[in-house]
Parts: sequence; C-alpha cells; structure tokens
Amino acid sequence: MTKDQDLREAVLQANRLIPKAGLAALTWGNVSGVDRAAGIYLIKPSGVAYDDLTADLLVPVDLETGRVVSGRLKPSVDSETHRAFYLQWPSIGGITHTHSTHAVAFAQAGRDVPVLGTTHADTFSGPVRVTRDLTPQECAEEYEFNTARAVIELIGDDDAARATPAALAANHGPFTWGKDAGKSVEHAIVCEAVAEMALKTLALNPAAAAPQWLLDRHFTRKHGAGAYYGNDLSKAAEA
Repeated sequence: MTKDQDLREAVLQANRLIPKAGLAALTWGNVSGVDRAAGIYLIKPSGVAYDDLTADLLVPVDLETGRVVSGRLKPSVDSETHRAFYLQWPSIGGITHTHSTHAVAFAQAGRDVPVLGTTHADTFSGPVRVTRDLTPQECAEEYEFNTARAVIELIGDDDAARATPAALAANHGPFTWGKDAGKSVEHAIVCEAVAEMALKTLALNPAAAAPQWLLDRHFTRKHGAGAYYGNDLSKAAEA
C-alpha cells in the first residue's frame, strides 16, 4: 500500500469506530488524519453515513488553505476546526469530534469533567476543560475556525495538548486528538467513559475528590520518560 492508501485506511477505520463505540448517533461525528509531508489531511465527508463510508470517499484538504484538493464531496463541516488544530499543534496526527452523550452533558452544563479517579488520570493529566462561549460575531463569521480558537486558547501549547488531548466546546461537544487518527478516537472513548463516571460519582457524592499524588502516579506510569505500562509485542516475538 502507498502512504496515501495507508492513511485512507487508518482514517476510514477510525471513523467506523465512532458508531461501534457508541460515540455518536446518525452522522454526528468525524475523524481526520494528517500527512504533514504532503501538506494535506483526510476527513470524513459531510453528512455521509458511517455504513456508506469508504476509503475513496474521504476528502483531502489542503492544510494551509483549507481547500479541497480533489474529488467532488464536501468535507465535514468541522473541517476548519480540525485544520486549526493541526496548524497549532505539530505533534498531533489525528483528530476526532463526536456528540457522545455524557461528554456533551458537561459541555452543555458549561462544566469541566473533573479528575475524580485513576481511570481519568491514566489518560488525561488534568480535567477535560470546557471552553468559553463564542461571541455573536465568532458564531456569525468563521464559526468552525473560531470554535478551534476557543479550544486553543483554553489548552495552550503543543506540550499541553499532548498532556490532556481533549476539550469540550461549550454547548457543543468533545474534540480529542492524538498521534494518529486511531489514537484520537481512543481518547474520545476515554473522554466519554470518564464523563459518565464523573456524572455518576458526583450524583453519589457532590464533594468527591482524589489525592493529587495518586493521580500523578497513574499519569506518569503511562506517559513520559519513566513510563512503564504495557509491552512491546514486536520485541516479545523476537525473544
């Protein structure tokens, strides 16, 4: 397979994970993956059902201009949000947007998803935060790009984006990102799971909290120079 075919297949499979994981009804979600060397990203076409989606239907978009490179299909309406993230954070290779129920509940309530336990801390180094509201002008002009700007304002630089690869657009829903398209969907799955756990935890105990040293331990054993979680199966096969 060529590099383009590899990326198309990866982005296709990542998009198909959205309904399988219960992250969106109908066509309420999209995944993209970027080829920085080629200066393009591939994204789900607007309004196409997941069951009808094929690799050749994915829309290539120019990273610098936002223009469709080839084909007749329109990209997801969230394409400009994806593009802004790619331009801002050079380490990311894939982006996912969904309307998953529990994460959206926090977005609609204008509340961060708090870190209440180790499941959350295994993936995110802090709360999944919610953006400010967009202004009337930001909604009227370049809405999707301004959605990204509010997230970027909230998250900050590339290091911060890697540490907590998720955010909630106020009254909208979650955006997640990662080293590739598949990882961005994995982060969307985690985001939804910890949002559901947080809602249920807060219903039982509105004052629930967790010690920071425990949360730090769980994050650092999976991330950073001293991480020791998991196995490299390729090395196991060699042995």
